[in-house]
Amino acid sequence: MKGYLKLEDGSVFEGNIISKKFQGFGEVVFNTGMTGYQEIITDPSYAGQIVVMTYPLIGNYGINKYDFQSEKPHIRGYVIREYCDIPSNFLSDSSLLYYLDSNEIPILAGVDTRELTKKLRSNGTMRGIITNDVNASVPNISGDLLKDVSTKKAYHIQGEGPKMAFIDLGTKKNILKMLNQVGFDIYVFPYDVSCEDVMAIEPEAIFFSNGPGDPKDAVNAIELAKYFIGKIPVLGICLGHQIIALAMGCNTVKMKFGHRGSNQPVKDLLTGKSYVTSQNHGYAVEESSINRENIIVTHINLNDGTVEGIRHKYLPVFSVQYHPEASPGPHDSMYLFDKFMDITCVYRRRSYLAEI
Repeated sequence: MKGYLKLEDGSVFEGNIISKKFQGFGEVVFNTGMTGYQEIITDPSYAGQIVVMTYPLIGNYGINKYDFQSEKPHIRGYVIREYCDIPSNFLSDSSLLYYLDSNEIPILAGVDTRELTKKLRSNGTMRGIITNDVNASVPNISGDLLKDVSTKKAYHIQGEGPKMAFIDLGTKKNILKMLNQVGFDIYVFPYDVSCEDVMAIEPEAIFFSNGPGDPKDAVNAIELAKYFIGKIPVLGICLGHQIIALAMGCNTVKMKFGHRGSNQPVKDLLTGKSYVTSQNHGYAVEESSINRENIIVTHINLNDGTVEGIRHKYLPVFSVQYHPEASPGPHDSMYLFDKFMDITCVYRRRSYLAEI
């Protein structure tokens, strides 16, 4: 079926709708990853978005049971250049089309994704609609994204080490997996959990996860961060990084087209080392809003100079904008989970010594 991606400025990109569902709307963004489409479409951070893949061939290795980052896809639509309907991968359980059809996600193929990406880079992200009606209007986007992607009830992931309160703002499974592997005993809470419920487990560390949307909408998480900063070690990534920054008095701003891909270069200003990182965000911490008396900028993006990491000078608080768990992407930054464990153990020992 002939289909279209229509943007809010009236521009139209033609292709073919190859899915059973032929309409979907959301914020149109692009991802520069060459691989990892399964992780991308099941990453809750993409909730409410139509994802454009810059890599031209999609679907060539199918879908497998190991690479899901959540229980279902969260994208509103998928735009690609060429679809491969014969996947080749010994792990593959089904085709990409079958999986997205099963979850009623529209796919528009045959699109000039190069031209579309150039437009988004020039004009910024825009609302759009995948449709079979070229005259369709582009609707407004509304809804509580955090409510849609966060866990509905608290649960426990057994570990032998320090007790962690994990605030789920739309987490990827691999983040929980990596934190558990380094030893944390994890209690996962919904995005709107009360401070009293978190305190009930007597946490020794708190983590704020990735997730979708404007960080300023995560009012409850910001208040939680304010409460726990200075009491126990605090770490955040992606949306969690922005929430920690807001809790410490910084400002966040919407980026023109964001960073989405597995090839973003980041420099560690403390060591001088550079890393290739996996990223997915449309907001950034405003550098000019950072109080340098108490906060250090630890990482910057080498493409545009935006803030990619901060830490408090005197308190056990740090955060990064990128994804250390790398799904998909490189493993350059997985050391950050070990670092947080080390910091937590130091403060755990201090608390023990103070008691005796």
